[in-house]
Amino acid sequence: TALNLGGPIRAYILARKDAIQLWRTLMGPTRVFRARHMAPDSIRGSFGLTDTRNTTHGSDSVVSASREIAAFFPDFSEQRWYEEEEPQLRCGPVCYSLEGGIHCAAGPGGPGPV
Repeated sequence: TALNLGGPIRAYILARKDAIQLWRTLMGPTRVFRARHMAPDSIRGSFGLTDTRNTTHGSDSVVSASREIAAFFPDFSEQRWYEEEEPQLRCGPVCYSLEGGIHCAAGPGGPGPV
C-alpha cells in the first residue's frame, strides 16, 4: 500500500538492463540522513526530507517490480511488452508521447505508439 504524504505522485516503468540497480543508485540510500552524507547528489540526498518522506520509491527486486507494476498499471502486460514492443524500440528512433506518457517507436510514417 502506498502512502502519499505530500501531493501528487508519478509512477513509471523503467526498462533497461539492470534498471533496478541503476534506479536504486540514483535514488540513494533509503534513510535521508545516510543519503545526505553518503550520496549527497542522489535524489534522496538532494530532496529527501525524512525517512518516510524521501521523495522517491523503487522496487528492490524483479518480483517486487512485477507486483508494483501490476498495482499501478493493471492493463500493462510484461509478456506483451517483451514480445512485441521492446524489440521495436530497439530497432530505431524512439519518441516520447506526451498524450500517452510513453516512449514509442518512430516508424517510417513518423512517431507513433508501438
